[in-house]
Amino acid sequence: VQLQASGGGLVQPGGSLRLSCAASGFGLYDYAIGWFRQAPGKEREGISCISGTDGSTWYADSVKGRFTISRDNAKDTAYLQMTSLKPEDTAVYYCATPWKCSEPIMTTRRIFGSWGQGTQVTVSS
Repeated sequence: VQLQASGGGLVQPGGSLRLSCAASGFGLYDYAIGWFRQAPGKEREGISCISGTDGSTWYADSVKGRFTISRDNAKDTAYLQMTSLKPEDTAVYYCATPWKCSEPIMTTRRIFGSWGQGTQVTVSS
């Protein structure tokens, strides 16, 4: 199981960006999907997830109210809409399939399969 993130880029503080997460070779509809990020010199952190069963979501405090996760099972794709971006949001962003969409699972980065290629998000003026 491996997902690929895309859609990153350079954006000014206060700006918006939408990331996409695509699966290859399997359907996402039964899986929880999570977004993670890793800034230079820091550990990878879980920031948001969406359940594969009831669509419930979780957000880390650092992104709550600014980021929105969604999914389109028909397209086997998930999204992360990011608004009010801050320089501290600068990181490589990854998507993956966590064991469950829950804070303990996301904060310990328990995922099925392996990490795919991330996408760089840089917030700078």
